Amino acid sequence: MKLVNVYIEHPTLALDQCFSYCYDEQELAAGMRVWVPFGSRKVIGFIDSFQEMSEKEVQSLSYQIKAIDQVIDKEPLLNEELWSLGKWMAEYYVASTISCYQAMLPKVLKPSQNKAKIAMEEIAVYDHFETNLTKRQTEVLGTFETIGEMSASDFRRTYKSIAKALIDRGCVRLEKREKVIKKIPKEKEQISLQLSDEQERALEKLRLQKGFRTVLLHGVTGSGKSEVFLRYAAELVQQGKQVLFLVPEIALTPQMQHAVEARFGNQIAIYHSHLNDQQKYEQYRLVKNGNVQVVVGTRSAIFLPFQNLGAIILDEEHDTSYKQENAPRYHCRDIALWRGRYHQCLVLLSSATPSLESYARAYKGIYQLIEMKSRIYQQLPAVEIVDMEDCLRNKENAYISNRLRTAISQTLARKEQVMLLLNRRGYTPILRCMDCGEVITCPHCDVALAYHKEEQRMKCHICGYSRPVPKSCSQCHGQHWQFFGMGTQRLQELIQSYFPDAHIVRMDSDATRRKGAHAQLLQEFSKGADILLGTQMIAKGLDYENVTLVGIVNGDASLKSADYRSSELTFDLLEQACGRSGRGTKKGQVILQVFDKEHYAIRCAAAHDYQRFFVSEMNYRHLAQYPPYTYLSAAYFIHVQEAIAAKGAENALQFLKEQTICKVLGPIALGKRKDEYRYRLILKGKNRDEQARLLRRIYEAHKCSGQRSRMEIDVDLFLLE
Repeated sequence: MKLVNVYIEHPTLALDQCFSYCYDEQELAAGMRVWVPFGSRKVIGFIDSFQEMSEKEVQSLSYQIKAIDQVIDKEPLLNEELWSLGKWMAEYYVASTISCYQAMLPKVLKPSQNKAKIAMEEIAVYDHFETNLTKRQTEVLGTFETIGEMSASDFRRTYKSIAKALIDRGCVRLEKREKVIKKIPKEKEQISLQLSDEQERALEKLRLQKGFRTVLLHGVTGSGKSEVFLRYAAELVQQGKQVLFLVPEIALTPQMQHAVEARFGNQIAIYHSHLNDQQKYEQYRLVKNGNVQVVVGTRSAIFLPFQNLGAIILDEEHDTSYKQENAPRYHCRDIALWRGRYHQCLVLLSSATPSLESYARAYKGIYQLIEMKSRIYQQLPAVEIVDMEDCLRNKENAYISNRLRTAISQTLARKEQVMLLLNRRGYTPILRCMDCGEVITCPHCDVALAYHKEEQRMKCHICGYSRPVPKSCSQCHGQHWQFFGMGTQRLQELIQSYFPDAHIVRMDSDATRRKGAHAQLLQEFSKGADILLGTQMIAKGLDYENVTLVGIVNGDASLKSADYRSSELTFDLLEQACGRSGRGTKKGQVILQVFDKEHYAIRCAAAHDYQRFFVSEMNYRHLAQYPPYTYLSAAYFIHVQEAIAAKGAENALQFLKEQTICKVLGPIALGKRKDEYRYRLILKGKNRDEQARLLRRIYEAHKCSGQRSRMEIDVDLFLLE
């Protein structure tokens, strides 16, 4: 008999322990899913370990041991590497172990009860030959014997009544198998691009890397970083190694996919959140079975089961999308470094605007720094800053200055393309009563509802709540509404009114909700649309030679955020957006509309001067003792009653008063989100591991004290609200 230790499916820290069950029917292995009784119901668990025990030893235990009801898998779902990674993540991020394993697996394989199932198909398989068949049956069976098998639907459609007779007689048997992905053959393209001297030097430095190394590839936009790491990847694939390309957003996947397919044909897998459950499972299986050597994906692709990794490449490594928002709140860069160390392979971080943490590590020699300071076509776009306060004084449009409007007109007249960036979706972010000033807010979150004109609805961008536009104000019953602010829908309407003949493509999370919409919209623009207008998803990674004008609307809006990273996020967005202009032989131009034209983030972005921004921002971070000079972690206390959430935070603050590990900031109320009130404590200190251990102690104290609020933990706090 085996005593089996099992993690149950509930991903809460309160149940982050193994529960013991007995089983004695077949071979077991860590990483198999099982059905087990838990309380009054059955749940899915994950086997952690087991040991042989006699029935007498089991009966002598001081507690009752229930039996496993069913073993779901025939083999472990996770290999030894991923099993160890899950344990490390649970410790490193103060998360439940089962939540880490759940994050690694596609939905159909997660150790949790869900309705996602592996798609099966019926296969017709040749079994045996019989002599007493009709002439036609003999001919069909002889032909099918050489084929061996085909889908049952194709077999019936091809051979009709003969197929039924052969199946009934057992000459052809039917088998249920997992549905196999049918790949459309893609031919490799001949890449004839000549590398610049700077690209050659960068590629040679990558070739010299042996074993586990972390390299930061910092190059200005348009310097050819992608071509360098694609060439390096091709050399690794020729050596029989696997390569993982990570991009921060789905919008970047189509272009990266095309670039990778051009070199590797059908050798690639694609993995991102817009795939359905079956598609994710099929891509996961391709990697697990070693059928592909190259993977392109977003954050979750970091957990795919590679056997022989040669390199992990994080493109746009600075992007905040690499940080997971829900537990386990991991950062993709940390996982990449862990896996790089395990496989003794290169981890390549690539960006025109590296995160301060990465550049500081490269500056200190922890990472190796490779810099590419020149564009392929030698010229960065000229950036013109437009002061919108002056425009308002001159009674110009509050959102599109006369200067930007003129530049768009001139660009379209030259048959060149324009990109317009406004990092706010919807029509307008605020709808206010003109009679009493009441703003329409979400009943579930402490935020204003944004107006979406295309659907004639008000929407919450946090919880998704929506409602029709009210006919009258709930406070004064007035019927006069005033729009405040501008979103991408309203900007599109305004630009179309200025340029009625222009073909405008809008790209934001509303326009890309449909499957395949990202690729479709980008293809529409590449085929000759005049203007691509959108949120930050158009600011990174896109490469169109005919784009010679980039207009940035409300470019300093993110500076108003209370987040300590606001300047960094603003600089990154502006510099990345500026880099979309003039990527070919034609001269590029950028019109940057702001209200605070003297801010160093604005000035440095306009001058394409990352080093100056790095020095300025690091001085600020040093004075305020923010990362990378310290580590920040957060504890959230959440409940539907505000007083209970506040009490949980206050109790945690009392617990922290005696410690000397770090400074404590707060607690502060973050407002209501999805009908729950939230209070936050921030820990700031030099020792990250001590912070993590302290947070676990706070959680244990919180649980033992009987607090009714839910506590959530975010080690390495990335963004403030």
